Order: sequence, then structure tokens, then C-alpha cells
Amino acid sequence: MMIQMNKNTLKYVSLITLTLQNAVLGLSMRYSRTREGDMFLSSTAVLMSEITKLLTCLILVFNEEGKNFNKFVESLHRTIIQNPKDTLKVCVPSFVYIVQNNLLYVSASHLDAATYQVTYQLKILTTAMFAVVILRKKLMGTQWSALGLLVMGIVLVQLANGTESSGSTSGQNKFLGLMSALGACFLSGFAGVYFEKILKGADISVWMRNVQLSLLSIPFGLITCFVSNGGKIVDHGFFFGYDLFVWYLVVLQAGGGLIVAVVVKYADNILKGFATSLAIVISCVASIYLFNFNLTLQFSGGAALVIASIFLYGYDPSAKKPLNTMAKKESGLEEDMLEKGTEGRTAAV
Repeated sequence: MMIQMNKNTLKYVSLITLTLQNAVLGLSMRYSRTREGDMFLSSTAVLMSEITKLLTCLILVFNEEGKNFNKFVESLHRTIIQNPKDTLKVCVPSFVYIVQNNLLYVSASHLDAATYQVTYQLKILTTAMFAVVILRKKLMGTQWSALGLLVMGIVLVQLANGTESSGSTSGQNKFLGLMSALGACFLSGFAGVYFEKILKGADISVWMRNVQLSLLSIPFGLITCFVSNGGKIVDHGFFFGYDLFVWYLVVLQAGGGLIVAVVVKYADNILKGFATSLAIVISCVASIYLFNFNLTLQFSGGAALVIASIFLYGYDPSAKKPLNTMAKKESGLEEDMLEKGTEGRTAAV
């Protein structure tokens, strides 16, 4: 009973955390690119997020090794140094994640938070596409229908966004924002599926894989910083424009991947869909008050289709059959126990 309560608690805590992280991240990234003051360099923020994630995962791996420093060092050496081919496999998603995170900052600079949040749900479509191609996964009819609804919803959202204003508004380029969001969706889908294949192909914990990922992402991120903003870094410094809010954003982005790992372990697809859907609603409502977002009927219809597609994609009609069968077995077991009398009832309890 106590174990079941702990699992349920972890399930719903992770669900609430994922919902808040999804909603707050989009709003925070948008706010960070529109507020007054010196604009920080997004490439340096991405790099600092990777460093933060690396330090967090190292602590988690240390905890997995029984908080024994010698075992911790041996585990790192065995996994990373003695197995270079396996470590090099992680180079691909490391580079992809760095590019994706930079594109998200570009998208947040040119799209309002609600449109950014809804458009980024296209990563469900790209993830499904790469899962079919790379993992040879077969999708059910309901899942293909959900992907169709998703595309329709995104199109409606973008059309609603386009009718309000064409071209740039206050330095915004909505076409650039849309292209950046779409690019991030494709990279997210590919990197996620590729990383899943790596995880299933070896007996290595999620946290150790993330250590490998971050170790390889940091050099890529450093190169990106100086290629994209080398002149500004030399003139103004690496942490130009940083304040407490930027550091909060760095930690929030770093924690996103770790939260998803917990949700995957303790929650299910329907709950993940609920979290994502609720995050979209929160972002839309908050955008009305924080960024003067104009909520139109067309946008609302598109967002509703996106939310419906997320639920439909996670719905499995065949999942009900085993539950019914199990219920019948439990009912039969109770009848047998009743026939055996008091001893049977005591054993059942």
C-alpha cells in the first residue's frame, strides 16, 4: 500500500512539475528576449545550461554509485574513457541539441509565447516520423489521425498569427521565428529518437548517458559561442547581460531534460499529454496578461486541435482489454477466497 502511494505521489508530482516546466520555459524565454536592458547572448546561455546539466547528472551518478567516490570515478572511467566508440555515438545528439537550443532562443525572440508553445508541439510529428524510420516503429490508426489533427492545428495557429500582423513588429520577424521553431522540432525529433536508440542499445543509466551527452555538448557549445558571438564576447565578456533572471532561465532549461526522464519513468503517455496540453493553456492565458496577446477564435480552434491530437496520440484502445481480463481474474480470485472461508480471506488480505 505504502509503495503504491509513493509511486502515485511521484507520478503526479512529476506530472505537475512537467506541466509547470513546459509552460514557464516558453513564457520565460519569451520574456528574456523582450524585456528592457542589455540583451544576453543566447549561445552562452545554452552552454551554461549544458554545464549545469552536467554537474547535476554527475551528482546523480555519484548517488547511484552509493556515494562512494572511488566507485564513482571507476564508473566514469569505465563508461567514458575505456569505451570510446560508445562515447563517440553520443556526438551526434550532442551537436544536434546545441543547435536546437539556440534555435529555440531565436524562435522565442520572434514569436509570442502562445504561438511558440503551440508550434513547438510539431516535435510530436517529427519524433513519430523518425521513430518509424530509425526504430522501425509501427503507429496505430489513431496515432496517424492524431498527427493529422496536429498539423491542422498548427496551420490554424499560424494562419491566425499571420492575419494579425504580417512582417516584423517591434523588430520581430515572424517568418524567421516560425522557421526556427520548425527547425528545432525536426532536430528535437531526430535527437530524441537517436538518443532513445542509444539508451536501449547498452546497459547504461540515463544519468550516465546524460553525462556523456553534456561532456560532448560543451565543446560544441563553446565553438558555437565564438563562431556566432565571438566579437561580442571579446568586447563585452562572456556573461554580458546576465542577471538573476538569466541564471534562473539557465537552470530551468537544464532541468527540462531531467524532468522528462522522471516523467517517463513514473507517468504514462496520457498523463504526459495532459501535462503538455495544460502547459499550452497556461501559456495562452498568461500571454494575454503578460504580453498583450490577442486570443482569436481561429487561434483557439487551432490550439484545441493540438491539445486533442496529443490526447489521441497517447490513447491506446487495446489497453482496455488486458484491464478487463485482469478485473475478471481478480473477481474470480475473490470468489475462490470466499469459498475457502476465513483462512482464505485472511490470506487474501
